[in-house]
Amino acid sequence: MKIRLAHLRAYFPALAFLGGFLWEVFTIGRSVESLDLWILSGYLVCAAGLLWWLGHRRHALAAIASEDGAQTTALPTTWRERAPFLVLQFLFGGLFCKLFVLYFISSGHLTAVLWSLGLGGLLIVNEFIEDKYHRFTLTWALFGLCAMLLFNFLLPFLVGSIGMVWFYLSTLAGAGLTLWLRKQTPGCPGRAAPIWIIAALLALAYSLDFIPPVPLVKRDIQVGKNFERAAGEYRLTLEKAPWWVFWREFSDEVHIAPGERLYCVSSVFAPGCLNTRLYHRWEHYDAKRGWQTTSRMGFGLSGGRHGGFRGYTYKQDLAPGEWKVHVETENGRTVVTHAFSVVTDAPPEPDSETVRGL
Repeated sequence: MKIRLAHLRAYFPALAFLGGFLWEVFTIGRSVESLDLWILSGYLVCAAGLLWWLGHRRHALAAIASEDGAQTTALPTTWRERAPFLVLQFLFGGLFCKLFVLYFISSGHLTAVLWSLGLGGLLIVNEFIEDKYHRFTLTWALFGLCAMLLFNFLLPFLVGSIGMVWFYLSTLAGAGLTLWLRKQTPGCPGRAAPIWIIAALLALAYSLDFIPPVPLVKRDIQVGKNFERAAGEYRLTLEKAPWWVFWREFSDEVHIAPGERLYCVSSVFAPGCLNTRLYHRWEHYDAKRGWQTTSRMGFGLSGGRHGGFRGYTYKQDLAPGEWKVHVETENGRTVVTHAFSVVTDAPPEPDSETVRGL
């Protein structure tokens, strides 16, 4: 029996990760709610208190050992000594799991998805570094990262804006909180340099448009014809994907007649207190010059609608070939990208079109 339990123990981290991830996916859903941020804040406060207590205990034990002339070690050996570090691992796991899901549902283009998967990688790594949590340099770095990422969500909620300045201020606030807490911890254990490195990397990633403009969440985006408003819906005529393309409901090809309008309708969730302006940036691929922006048209966004705030733009006389529409914030951060092909020299297949409400 003991051998069997020892064998199964090797799978506990993976099972804990899978179970925690599925729980967060089903409980958070497809929007960023204030309750999620309250829960994350609770995790962060508990982690802060535990880190301070661990530092205080370590400092007290070092003082006693110094008086006795004995050698001390920071490596926990018994279950009683390991318990606080296991709790800290649990708190960081909860933070990484929720932050991963929140960033993942906010990711609407490739680089943002890769960024979110990086957080998922940290979540997995956290399950296997139980014996490293006695190192305060590591724990301060993990705490600082969680604080910065959480504040990136919290500050837009509080001020009702997703401007660039609020991202940098929230990142600085997360780093500042971590450094202040470290200073308040007896003995000031660990090093502060990794915290500043993480803050600099976050600032760089944001400037390169790797980080999604949280807390906005893409709901839907479609490109089609015959736009109309009816019964509280925006309706478009879309082309169904061929039956063998089972992973996609609608085709990425759009057949239009010369001079016909092509509409883009997007739906983006935003918290109720947030009011901003979004833009549709239309791009066409030129064989000689690459992707070229043909227009950038904006529309207002007021948060609070659970199904997402909808906006639309349209273009006429489109050239055939590859196209993209980027949904962007005022400062150029990408919410979502939709790629499609325009065909002008052939009609759509019979019975391939359907009307879709958004």
